[in-house]
Amino acid sequence: MDSHANLYATVDLGAIAHNVGVLRDRSGADVIAVVKADGYAHGAAPVARATLAAGAIALGLAQIREARELRASGIDGHLIAWLHTDQADFAGAVTDDIDIAVSSPRQLAAVVAAARSVGRTATVSVKVDTGLARSGISADEWAQCVDDLAAASSEGAVRLSGAMCHLAFGDVPDHPLNSLQAQRLDDAVADLKRSGMAPDLVHIANSPAALTRPDLARDAVRPGLSVYGYSPVPDLGDFGLIPAMTLESRISLIKRIPAGQGVSYNHTWAAAEDTYLGVVPAGYADGVPRALSGRLGVHVNGRLFPNVGRICMDQLVIDLGPDGGGVAEGDRAILFGPQSAAAGVPVPTAKDWADGVGTIDYEIISRVGSRAVRRYVNDPAGE
Repeated sequence: MDSHANLYATVDLGAIAHNVGVLRDRSGADVIAVVKADGYAHGAAPVARATLAAGAIALGLAQIREARELRASGIDGHLIAWLHTDQADFAGAVTDDIDIAVSSPRQLAAVVAAARSVGRTATVSVKVDTGLARSGISADEWAQCVDDLAAASSEGAVRLSGAMCHLAFGDVPDHPLNSLQAQRLDDAVADLKRSGMAPDLVHIANSPAALTRPDLARDAVRPGLSVYGYSPVPDLGDFGLIPAMTLESRISLIKRIPAGQGVSYNHTWAAAEDTYLGVVPAGYADGVPRALSGRLGVHVNGRLFPNVGRICMDQLVIDLGPDGGGVAEGDRAILFGPQSAAAGVPVPTAKDWADGVGTIDYEIISRVGSRAVRRYVNDPAGE
């Protein structure tokens, strides 16, 4: 662990394990924990170990590269990867026993060719486009895919592992398309069974559906955001989830400025009176949205101090007030975290940031940059 970093993302792996339990209990189904995008920037390998220790039966990735990196780190659980170009390393995925979810007959053909080239049976899932109109096998190519899959299975080139789809309105629990998409996937599974290929693992539900629509759970649910402690339907509550990440730094510099002094680029803010400023070494290269300039609060010693002036690439400035706010250089500065992370006024959350710039907390947490040193606490895997 780097003890000399400017910025830390402290990840509570115990919270992640707790969240897996919440998702399993709410859905009544097994959990496939989505750890793509480096575990939503929490660190894919530590999160993977924690979720598996908490009972997750598989891990979800977007890219084969991500899945192979997990294999190389020693993760031996069931890995599913579902987003590929024609340059994807299908041969490497077959060699590493990664479950390759295919979205077209062309991808299936490429996997079959890779399996033949390495002399091993590929593990595959079918990703079906049931209404999102993104990745997934389209309705007009489904019959060909089933035929091609049956032929490849008979040859021994592939083994069918799973069938999956992704919801377009998962965060609108009562939207009628949710049930229609589930029915379309059920119909696709019936087609597979008629062709002698019953999938082992059928999964539909993302985080919001796992928490609000247990009727959509099949063999497992496939949550992402909620594994990390954030509610995908905040209007319905937090469901007992615990946010896992605290983004924090330390005050690197304190200085007194006179009334009228402008601060940071273009002097978008000027001091109304003599005041003290605190410099926090974190900026938009670390995932702090520049659009939050002048609207961000930083939690120091139980108090919330306002950001003043433009947020820069590497640093931002807070106004400590005419008496300095009792803040000293080296004091802990919390940018966001669980609301219980410190005493006093509430700590800002990732959702607060998201609301401030008109986006979603998925984007906020996944954009925390690599300069924030990850450190892990409460590891259920005991590592």
